Amino acid sequence: MTTTGPRLRDPAHPAPPASPGPAAPATPRAARTRVAVTAALLLAVALVIAGTLHEGDHESTPGRLLGGYALAWTLFAAAVWTVRKVPARAATVLVLAGSAAIALAGLTAQPRTSNDMYRYAWDGRVQAAGISPYAHPPAAPELAPLRDDWLFPTRTACEGWGLTHTAKGLCVRINRPAVPTIYPPVAEGWFFAVHTLSPPGSRHKPLQAGGAVLAFGTTLALLAVLRRRGDPRRAPARAALWAWCPAVALEAVNNAHIDTLGVLFVVLALGTATAGTRRGALLGAAIAVKLLPVLVLPGALSGQRGPLRVLRVAAAAVAAVGLAYLPYVVSSGAGVLGYLPGYLHEEGYEPGHVRRFALLRLLLPDTAAGVAAALLLGLTVLYVWWRGDPARPWRGALLVAGAALLLFSPSYPWYSLLVVALVAMDGRWEWLTVTLAGTALYIGGRLLPGFPLQAWAYGSAAVVIAVGSVLRSEGARRGLRRRFGGPDASGPRADRRRQTLQERRTSATA
Repeated sequence: MTTTGPRLRDPAHPAPPASPGPAAPATPRAARTRVAVTAALLLAVALVIAGTLHEGDHESTPGRLLGGYALAWTLFAAAVWTVRKVPARAATVLVLAGSAAIALAGLTAQPRTSNDMYRYAWDGRVQAAGISPYAHPPAAPELAPLRDDWLFPTRTACEGWGLTHTAKGLCVRINRPAVPTIYPPVAEGWFFAVHTLSPPGSRHKPLQAGGAVLAFGTTLALLAVLRRRGDPRRAPARAALWAWCPAVALEAVNNAHIDTLGVLFVVLALGTATAGTRRGALLGAAIAVKLLPVLVLPGALSGQRGPLRVLRVAAAAVAAVGLAYLPYVVSSGAGVLGYLPGYLHEEGYEPGHVRRFALLRLLLPDTAAGVAAALLLGLTVLYVWWRGDPARPWRGALLVAGAALLLFSPSYPWYSLLVVALVAMDGRWEWLTVTLAGTALYIGGRLLPGFPLQAWAYGSAAVVIAVGSVLRSEGARRGLRRRFGGPDASGPRADRRRQTLQERRTSATA
């Protein structure tokens, strides 16, 4: 017999809640299968990365490198997808084991796409001799006693990847050997520490191992932050976006880029500190590693409209940078700026020599592109500061940092390591396309000379990000309607939810 009216329920068995609860737990067999599949995918990622690094460098075999990177990214995406339904404890083990395995894959070859690490090694050696790294360029005769056959090969023909001839006939592995270093003081402190702790003759391995330690340490920090300030069940899947990302193995470990140290400071600043002096000091340390983390400051101040709170963070950041620079300023004076002005000109950011701002140059003349980029970035900063969520400072930081890379369109993929970590904190995976754009531009430009790859790469990333944001916003609206029972998300449950969110924001700004 059927009825057209509402079904009656036994009072002893009340109706389920209106909002969908968590999915039913997987059977032990299904859970084991998911763990095995994820582990197999991670092993494949590590093997592909190691194999790709043995194919050659980005100048001699760019096509092979791009093919290997594409396969590694595909496997990485599959692993991140499968780990979402793995039980949290097993997922945490997979994240840590996968982070270690992929970092080890990056250690299997010498640097393949960047020779920045050789400058790091030289700067550490110069400091160990009691000389400021800002005082002389590597080719200066004052530093001749510090040269060896590794960084200044003289017994073989000066031919091969990463080797440079100076005007005076020196053969050097260090890039830009005729200009002083560009790296800020906390980075220089890391170079000195690694040199001091390295066995004699160990060459590039200590810096790569240091990059692996920093990358794994960032994974641990992300897991801790996401468990404490987010959903513990989703923490492993979010952390995996950094831990297993091929860009981390390639740029943080194989190329040993110092950006990773700044990323670790940023994660600690946004995830473990409130909007006060400690957060500002950690961000100042990150800025004194590489200037790019200055883009995180607006996110760190999300929703912080009180002048005292803003002043505490900003003053602590400035003080940390100033204290880090002080000993070098005493010894080198204005020379601490190093090659920064020349670098901006070389990379095409200065007026009259513009080669960046790819998306804006599609619409504007070169002379206006830089101004427009600065204006749009400034508006983004104001929006994040005024309307950002203080309980999720990484969300505003991701928006500013990602927008800056889209607007300024650099050709170096390691700049986006900061974005990868912020993606892991916020979960907005679509921003990883910024990293893919930088990689495609850096390596693929040699395959397609004359093709407007800069505009296509960053344009494609912008489209994916825009589509992802629209879908995410619509999905959020549908979720609110389902959860709170109405198109306007009203009612007592919605009121309680809004009250809980407001309490979280208040506690985050306290």
